[in-house]
Order: sequence, then C-alpha cells, then structure tokens
Amino acid sequence: MDDVGARLEQAIDALLDQRRAGATICPSEAARAVDPAGWRELMPAARAAAGRLAADGRVQVTQRGEVVDVATARGPVRVRRPQS
Repeated sequence: MDDVGARLEQAIDALLDQRRAGATICPSEAARAVDPAGWRELMPAARAAAGRLAADGRVQVTQRGEVVDVATARGPVRVRRPQS
C-alpha cells in the first residue's frame, strides 16, 4: 500500500472516532481530509482504503443501510464501525 492509501485509512479511522456510535462517513470525507483540493482524484483510492479496512474487520461498508462489498458496489457508499 502506498502512502496515500495509508493516509486515507488513517483519515477514515479518525473521522469515525470523532462520530457518535453507529454514525457513518462518506469515503469522500476521508479524501477531502487528505487532499482538500484534489479529493475527487482520490475517490477510487478512498473506496479501496475502506475496502481494506472492511477486509480487516475494522469497518463495514454500507449502501442503503445494508453491508456491501465496496469492490462490487455501484454508486455511493457509507462507512461505519462494525455493528455488534
């Protein structure tokens, strides 16, 4: 994983830590945190970072409230901490 990928993973973790339990973030929020001017170009990398965190069990990627695989999901997704 490259430096940008690691920074995106850290941004996802930090954003979720700042939210109430059960809250979600959009991968674009992490991309904006890493590069406010060029965040759009980081969106594929932000989704990939969310996918790596999900594979590690650290987050869940959702679409319309249902857990999805970010690699196959089309359209907007949200990221949250795993629900117990």
